[in-house]
Order: sequence, then C-alpha cells, then structure tokens
Amino acid sequence: MSTQAASDDPFYGRPLIATLAVMALLLAAANLRGGIVVVGPLVEQIRASLAISASAFSLLTTLPLLCFGVISLCVPALSRRCSPQVLAIGGLLVISLGVMLRLLDSYALVLLGTLLLGAAIALLNVLIPGLVKAFFPRKVGLMTGLYSVTLSTGAGLGVYLAVPLLEHFGHWHYPVALWALLPVICVLFWLPMLKVSGVGRPANPVRVSLWRSKTAWVITFYMGLQSFYFYSMATWLPKILLESGLDAHDAGTATALINLVSIPFNFLVPILAARMVSQRRLVLGIFLASLLGLAGLWWQPASAPLLWASLIGVGCGGALSLALSFFVLRAANTAQATALSAMAQSIGYLLAAAGPAALGVMRDMEGAWQGALLLMMVLQWVQLGCGWFAARPVNVVPDQDK
Repeated sequence: MSTQAASDDPFYGRPLIATLAVMALLLAAANLRGGIVVVGPLVEQIRASLAISASAFSLLTTLPLLCFGVISLCVPALSRRCSPQVLAIGGLLVISLGVMLRLLDSYALVLLGTLLLGAAIALLNVLIPGLVKAFFPRKVGLMTGLYSVTLSTGAGLGVYLAVPLLEHFGHWHYPVALWALLPVICVLFWLPMLKVSGVGRPANPVRVSLWRSKTAWVITFYMGLQSFYFYSMATWLPKILLESGLDAHDAGTATALINLVSIPFNFLVPILAARMVSQRRLVLGIFLASLLGLAGLWWQPASAPLLWASLIGVGCGGALSLALSFFVLRAANTAQATALSAMAQSIGYLLAAAGPAALGVMRDMEGAWQGALLLMMVLQWVQLGCGWFAARPVNVVPDQDK
C-alpha cells in the first residue's frame, strides 16, 4: 500500500481492529429495524396486554418514522460536539432503553420507549454512512453493500423470529426483549473504536450546510421517494393482492418476496456504484424494475403476483442501496457525508411516513387501487429524474455545486 493510501486508512497494519470495526458497523446496522418491526406480528397480543385500539397501536410503528425525520436534522450538530464513536455507543444504549420501556404494561411508557427508540435509530441512520467513509475510505462500495444487506436482514429477522419466540416462551415480551439485548452486545465491539485515531471530533469543527446544493436536494428526493415507495408497498401489497382474489397465504408469500429478493441487490448495487464514474445505468435499471412491477399490479395483479412482487423487491432494494451509496460517493469527507445523510433521511422518512396514509386515502375515495398505483408509477418517473441528476460524478460542495 502506498504512503498516501496508508495515511487514509485508519486501520493500516492492524487487521484485528479492522475486523472489529467491520463487526461493529454491521452489528449496529442489524439493530436499526428489528426493535420497530418486531411488534407487527405481535399486534393482537400487545393490544390485549395494553388494552389499546388499533389506531393507538399504529403509533408504535409510525412514531419511529417521524422521529427519523425530525431527529436526523440534529445529528450533524451533535457530531461537531462528540466523536461519532461516542454517539454510536450512546445511540445503541438508548435503543436498548427504548425497547425495554416498550416491555412495560403502560401505554404512556411504551410510547416514550418508542420515541427513544426512533430517536436513537435516527442518530445511527445518519452516522453510519459517514463512519463507513471514515473507517473504510477505499472500500466504501463493499462496506455500504454489507451495511445495506445487514439492515434488511435485521428487519427480516425481527419479523421472522417474533412468532416462534412467542410460541416457545408463551409471552410477547420475549421476542421484543431480544432487541433490547442485542444493542448491548454490539456496544462491546464499539468500545475499541474509541481509540481509532483520525475519526473523532475534529479540532475545529465546521458546520456543513447543503441546503442550497442542487445535488444534495436531488439525492434527498431520491431517498424520500424510494422510502415512500417501499413503506407504501410493504403496507398495502398484501391488501392489494387479497382484493384481487388471492388467498392470505399467497398474498403473504408474495409480500415476503419484496425483502427476500432485495437482499442480493442491497449488496451488489453499492459495489457496482463505487466502480462507476456515473451510476445512471443503475438508476435506469432500478426504475425499469419498479415500473414493470407496479404496472403489473395495476394491470392484472393476480396473474403473476410473485413476478410483480419480485420486480418491486429489485426496485426497492436497489434504490435504497443506491441512495445510501450516494451519501458516501457524493461527499468529499466524513462531515459532508454526515450532513448529506442527515438532510436526505430527514426529509426522506417524513415522506415515507406520509406514503401509506396517502395511498390508503386514495383507496377509500376511489374504492379500488388503480389510482394509487398510477400515482406510484408517476412518482417512479420523478425518482428516475432525481437519480439521473444525482448519478453525475459531482461531489456536493456546500452552496457551490451547479
């Protein structure tokens, strides 16, 4: 390795600490969705235990998304006052605390735990792309791919393990408690990261503002539109397929394919993106997969539900991974990556929170899903335009990029 490369690599000549850094990042990613999605399969048990309505229960899944949108904007300011490693450890501990509060038989405390959980996940959502750039500046594609896969796998495990653990132990507390224990284990891998030089809080921290950057805005809207798309499909695809005549088993199988099919694309897209000067071919491929999947649902959903769901999974997985890649590839340094991640995820998750509700309102007004699916197809064209602009090989330069 050249002298310049060695100076860029905080783990040069230290394979053990480099391995611990990989484990720390991936274990953190594994904790970013499980504590939220685990309550979905346990809805009836939790509602009965807390004596709450369906609408009151829905806050347990929508509040974290709102936290993502609000808290993300605060992360760059926090990172100017504390090292990202300290913030990551703090975030993991707050995730554990939030999940533990969700175990109590008090709806008010469960809501408090949900707010803490959402705030801590928002912190780590924003921090990790910057840490990937700081820890592995020459392997950003590989590490972003691994991070994206682990993020999706953690969400999948949260749903998959919920019912088996409930049946084995006989109470919904056990599958939920798992997601209070895992962040504490993850902290053990982060403690050695406190000694990594060159990644802590800068001596003269500078506030990075990207609000006048065109490139930052198109990346933000690309992130927002893919989040709107994913959460809308994850929420309503089972209902769309059930109303088209499929039984519950087939509708559930098709919906599960969205996450399953997305996993290889979560991994491959960032690696390919890092090797490309422009990522426009990826943007176009992701667009075509999503558009064909949505068109199939709009045209004849029951004819090939597994195909439509698979195409949607390709589009969702590829778009998320590409958005995460843009945070790193379009930033010149860790501070810019953190600022871009904060801006994009703040607005992105606020859009995501509105998606399922907007489609539900359209369905109720129209009495069918055609209008909602048509809206999703139109938004795919908008997402294509944003991705086409974001794929240019131009870094975000605060208030200067054209």
